Amino acid sequence: MGSKPGPHHFRARNGAVPGLPERLIRRGATIKKKTPASLVKNAGIISGATLLSRVLGFVRDMVIASYLGTSIYADAFFVAFRIPNLLRRLFGEGSLTSAFVPVFSSYLAAGNRGEARKIAQTAMTLTAIVLTLVTLCGILFSPFIISLIAPGFAATPQKFELAVYLNRLMFPYILLISLVALAMGILNADDHFLTPALAPVLLNLCMIAAALGLTPLLGNAALALAVGVILGGIAQLALQLPVLKKHGFPFRPRFNFRHPAIKRIIILMGPSLLGLAITQITIFFNTLLASYLVDGSISYLYFADRLIQFPLGVFAVALGTAVLPALSRAAAGQHWREYSETFSLALRLLIFITLPAMAGLIVLSRPIVYLLFERGHFGPHSTLMVAQTIIAYASGLWAYAALRIVVPAFYSLQDTKTPVKAGAVALVVNLIAAVVLMQFLQHLGLALATAISSSVNCLLLLYLLKKKLGQEIQITGSGRAFLQSAGASLLMAAVILLLNRLPATALVYENHFHEALRLVLRITLGLAVYLGCARLLGSPELAEIGRLFRRRKPSAVAGGPRSS
Repeated sequence: MGSKPGPHHFRARNGAVPGLPERLIRRGATIKKKTPASLVKNAGIISGATLLSRVLGFVRDMVIASYLGTSIYADAFFVAFRIPNLLRRLFGEGSLTSAFVPVFSSYLAAGNRGEARKIAQTAMTLTAIVLTLVTLCGILFSPFIISLIAPGFAATPQKFELAVYLNRLMFPYILLISLVALAMGILNADDHFLTPALAPVLLNLCMIAAALGLTPLLGNAALALAVGVILGGIAQLALQLPVLKKHGFPFRPRFNFRHPAIKRIIILMGPSLLGLAITQITIFFNTLLASYLVDGSISYLYFADRLIQFPLGVFAVALGTAVLPALSRAAAGQHWREYSETFSLALRLLIFITLPAMAGLIVLSRPIVYLLFERGHFGPHSTLMVAQTIIAYASGLWAYAALRIVVPAFYSLQDTKTPVKAGAVALVVNLIAAVVLMQFLQHLGLALATAISSSVNCLLLLYLLKKKLGQEIQITGSGRAFLQSAGASLLMAAVILLLNRLPATALVYENHFHEALRLVLRITLGLAVYLGCARLLGSPELAEIGRLFRRRKPSAVAGGPRSS
């Protein structure tokens, strides 16, 4: 691949060459480059495993909806679980992995696996020590934390006390899942994606089993689910450790905290942590506001968010997970043409998948919620409220997805400051929009505020990335991909809406079986319309995905062979 704009150009624009130290950059010929096609293959492996996890996640949510509905017990569980989950995103899957993977990848790219092993072991040791202390503090100060994040619970002592108890029980999850996230980062950087992508399957299985098996024994479904969360964290970590050892990165305590790479990771974590803190402040603020709304508001937002997370998790998160190591390698070796091709392909594929998903969620929100959740304590009113919330959230789906690519692009350049600045602007937008819109739309206003602020964040980062990389590196094809996918998605939505008007497919819910058949029909025909339009328009993204399935062999799924 070409080398323009080259290391001198980049140093002049940014003050330092990203990726490898100078002594390793001079050995750039030893760096193994990856083709954009390998990005599609790796994303496909992650998407397949994530699809299984998301399907089980819906089964889990169906169980939660059946046992808890949108009651005060559901609100208490979701708030209690949100706190360790928030810290997981902040420390584990967020700032730590985004800072760790580019630095770790630079050593792997230079062929220095022995040093990379020391870095991995030291990082895991440091993570375990720090998050053990965080966990102990979290357990001790749970009443204060619940009062801070959901002050409206104070009006219902039973809800408050249950949330505190559940939060204390689930807080060790942050330690377990952060170690899991670091292990996943190590394996992803070493081109192994399948096992890390399968880890969330175990969490869902454990929560389902705990709800079904422990609720009769404990007499409280929320408590049973909390036990399932901890068991799921243990199971996920147990799955990663043997694979780490097989790849040459066994988990052994190592206390060389002064290693240059560890110092670099900590330096990069600072701005990254601040940027993610801004995102989590947004979530915290929305939860705080929702705690003052009618009972069930937090649950409406939770269930709607779960459905929005499905297309994000199956493809956007998968592609973001695959793109960070790929971009980091390209930046480390100064292969800027490869960098440009990889980022452009990832962005175009996101557009191709996300726009029809957004249209489908908007026009099919109510039947989807009915089919998945309306049973037990989850009634028709809950279905309507969650369906409306999905529409509000889905208006920003394109932005949520694009951020999964744009933010890692900055991290691959070891630039963690720019996402912080853009995130700060988005935070202000969210705070203003949430306070204003909730006055008129209640919880729907909070969902719309999230969509608006994410859109601002995404557009601002895209502008800053293009400005940072300069004219020599082109983001190609995104405009054409957007117009093609938007046109095909609109036609798909029109066909689905037409089917909704036909007597045979009208929104009259007789039972779950009939509605499942109707939903499958609408999704199948809608997907056929979208893919047919994409084919007629000659979409390169459709062709790229088609080549992936034609190339794939059984070994690619079973063993996850490394790309070359």
